Amino acid sequence: MADIIDLIYADHDWIRRQFFRLDDAASNEDLVAIWNALGARLDVHAEAEEAVFYPALLKHGGHDHPSNPEGDPEDETEDAITDHNAIRDAVRRSRGLEPGSTEWFEAVHEAREQNGKHLDEEEREAMPDFIKSASLELRNELAMQWLRFHAEREATKGVDNRDKDADAYIDKHS
Repeated sequence: MADIIDLIYADHDWIRRQFFRLDDAASNEDLVAIWNALGARLDVHAEAEEAVFYPALLKHGGHDHPSNPEGDPEDETEDAITDHNAIRDAVRRSRGLEPGSTEWFEAVHEAREQNGKHLDEEEREAMPDFIKSASLELRNELAMQWLRFHAEREATKGVDNRDKDADAYIDKHS
């Protein structure tokens, strides 16, 4: 069975590896090639999580699960939306700058730093909480939604990379 958790972890791994590849770029052309794909994937990944994973976390998350009385799906979702917004802001900023310039590297570094913080927090809190509280059937259903989400989009076509209001998002999906 497909599992949404496995698919998110796989995306996280791909994203981390692309940031490492930036370190090995030998030219501005290399930077552009790596960053264009990575920046687009960061946008798609955030939107996919917001369309598939976080609505399910809000409905089925761990706060009422006996094995995780401290888990709070709303707090975890608010953190994720805030992190996604910071990542989107840095990616958008980089797109308006000359690749390889000091300002461009600062924007990319900000995206990397925000993304690293986000992935670590998500893997330490939201994902384990969801594993404890969601059935394998639900995780499979969400995996299929995740796969359809990606199949329906080419690069960033149809991806809303504008900032979102975390409170409005939580109200809409709770």
